[in-house]
Amino acid sequence: MNRITKQLIALFIAVVVLFLVLNYKFSFISFENSEAIPQSEASGKTEMSIPVSTMVVNPQLLNNKIKITGTLIANESVELSPEMAGKITAIYFNEGDKVVKGALLANINARDLKAQLEKAKFSLKLYQDNENRQRQLLEKEAISQEEYDIAITELRTSEAEIKVLQAQIAKSQIRAPFNGTIGLRQVSEGSYVTPNTTLASLYSINPIKIEFSVPGKYSNRIMKGQNLTFTIESSAKVYNGKIYAIEPKVDPDTRTLKVRAIADNKDRKLFPGQFANVEFTLETIEDALLVPTVAVIPELNGHRLFKYESGKALSIPVSIGTRTDSDVQIVKGITQQDTIITSGILQLRSGVPVTISEIN
Repeated sequence: MNRITKQLIALFIAVVVLFLVLNYKFSFISFENSEAIPQSEASGKTEMSIPVSTMVVNPQLLNNKIKITGTLIANESVELSPEMAGKITAIYFNEGDKVVKGALLANINARDLKAQLEKAKFSLKLYQDNENRQRQLLEKEAISQEEYDIAITELRTSEAEIKVLQAQIAKSQIRAPFNGTIGLRQVSEGSYVTPNTTLASLYSINPIKIEFSVPGKYSNRIMKGQNLTFTIESSAKVYNGKIYAIEPKVDPDTRTLKVRAIADNKDRKLFPGQFANVEFTLETIEDALLVPTVAVIPELNGHRLFKYESGKALSIPVSIGTRTDSDVQIVKGITQQDTIITSGILQLRSGVPVTISEIN
């Protein structure tokens, strides 16, 4: 290797070493400078103010309402069945007829009973004549008291037999127990029926009843005389009713309390069995503090919301009360005239700067 080649190699090595030394020194200086400059300055960014909507809390009237489902039931209803077995000899009603209490609806064959009744009436006349003669003889002291007692006993026994037969004949007649409307007929003339046979159903639907169940926790807020409203599936009309009866027991299986209300049905547009959406007021709060539901954040141990204070968002724990469709009552954590943040909730944390873009 000649002299020139050796000099070139030495020069190349010197250049490489110098480059490495300068690169290390520059990196060390840059690291020190980055440590000395605050992070916010190094990035050239500052914490931005978040635009939010707010509302000022003021006391409001709150009607604590409950919405539940119920069923319409007839004011009175009964399945018409005979009290005795036999063949139907006559039917005096048409399906859908309106009948009055006591109206004769059907007859069951009772010819044998009527024959026995006729026989008993002849016997009664005989016993009446005998008692009359015995009484006259007793007054003349022609017979003893015992003989007269036998005659009067026979008379009373005959009268009792007639009453028994009359009661049995009455059982052969099916009559309407109340004013109402006859449903669909299940038998025809000539059918043999028993006390287990249903001839038809009878309904009284004016007024009509509404039956529903409320959670047991509201049991102390339900009272007779409370007004309610309800709607049915086939109509948008709102009907009015009034609670008239409350079951004095909470169902241990469902933990609900059964309640019945009554409503006018003069136009007969409401029918038993229909589904009803029931709504009524449990209580009225005069000075409730309400905030939009979207402003309240649920947590594992409760709830919280953000309050606007001195240009910043402040996270505070709260206790909630009654809910409505769009608002929730705050019972602890805020006071009147507090400014509550209602939008941008997901971007907020306690202490972050905010700018009010809208006040509701």
